[in-house]
Amino acid sequence: MLFGQFVGDWDIVSVQSPSPSGVAFKGGGEVHFGWILEGRAVQDVWMTYDEKSKKVTPVGTTIRVYDPSIDAWQSTWISVIRRSVQTFVARQVGEEIVLDGTTKDGYPERWVFSEINPESFRWHSEETHDAGITWVLTEEMRIRRRNPEQKRHE
Repeated sequence: MLFGQFVGDWDIVSVQSPSPSGVAFKGGGEVHFGWILEGRAVQDVWMTYDEKSKKVTPVGTTIRVYDPSIDAWQSTWISVIRRSVQTFVARQVGEEIVLDGTTKDGYPERWVFSEINPESFRWHSEETHDAGITWVLTEEMRIRRRNPEQKRHE
């Protein structure tokens, strides 16, 4: 249930992109998590709003599959806007979920789900250019469940 707890519909209520490498979320959007492959994987779809038309624009999707051989989740992010595919290994680290991967330029990167509760969570990404001595925030989002009554195990 590491990612199953997010199944449902969410609104991105605030976005900060201190780095120009951030994905095209400027003022908000939505995220939809759901079970796929007969409940063996979780897929999410991230969307932003077009500033002019206010229409929803798909940004990308992640497929997450638990791998018992490494006791972690294998995750693949596919971004239609950035034309990129990235892979991550996700584990619970304390109260957070940390996805470790590499940027397209070869730097270590991590995506973190934190401050997780049934109604909201914080998502952020950071990367290091000095072998993990310092980490630079590249993007941060506050996300709130669209329907707080929605069951987490659906």
